[in-house]
Amino acid sequence: MAKIGFIKLGNLGMSQVIDLVQDEIAAREGISVRVFGTGPKMGKGEAAETEQLKEWDADFYVMISPNSSAPGPTAARELYKDVPCIVISDGPTKKDDRQALQDAGFGYIIMTVDPLIGAKTEFLDAVEMASFNSDAMKVLSTCGVVRMIQEELDAVAAQVDEGKSGKDLELPHILAKPEKCIERAGFNNPYAKAKALAALHMADKVAQINFPACFMMKEIEQVALTTATGHEMMRAAAQLAVDAREIEKANDSVFRQPHSKKGVQMTKTALYEKPQ
Repeated sequence: MAKIGFIKLGNLGMSQVIDLVQDEIAAREGISVRVFGTGPKMGKGEAAETEQLKEWDADFYVMISPNSSAPGPTAARELYKDVPCIVISDGPTKKDDRQALQDAGFGYIIMTVDPLIGAKTEFLDAVEMASFNSDAMKVLSTCGVVRMIQEELDAVAAQVDEGKSGKDLELPHILAKPEKCIERAGFNNPYAKAKALAALHMADKVAQINFPACFMMKEIEQVALTTATGHEMMRAAAQLAVDAREIEKANDSVFRQPHSKKGVQMTKTALYEKPQ
């Protein structure tokens, strides 16, 4: 039995399904999951409260948050540095900072393609937030990010099943840029793959557009126009992801990778094919 604890500090697009991707139809045996979430907040106070999850004594932990270098996620890592823990975030992207995570014993998957939302009251309300995250999920799911995380977490869970534990577990160390993500997506048609890769590059660019609006700009016209621009780009990226999958569906070549009850990754392509 592999016990996996998920710590959600704040919210990324991937936060919506991070705890679901290893057991998509809730039928997998030999795996148990618990989640400690702090909602939208990710300060030091919320980080301190996540220590409660350690009482469950998971085999490994997954900590997902925006900007893992921020004070809250940094404080949370201090609490989990003595247990196997994989950091999933949109940063840090610099090699030295990622090496520091690895040297401290953490695994990581840094997703440059999980976009920064336009989090300014001049633009963002609850409906816009939900719409943006829905668009982000279209790209993350179709274009390889979800499958990458599924496969990497499954690989660690498999090590637990083999009897490994603690520091013996080999954790992933991945900078998930568009080119790396697309290779996990399983596209058969090259035009579909090109559309999906374009969507990933657009999602990557959204953060660069929204960052100055969130942290640097002051004038309402600048803030509102820039955040709206980032969100329009995210919507267009989501449509490209949908278009890519529609090409695969038209060719009856959608790659699927469901879990068996024992946790084995089965595969199928044709709709009427049985997973093997």
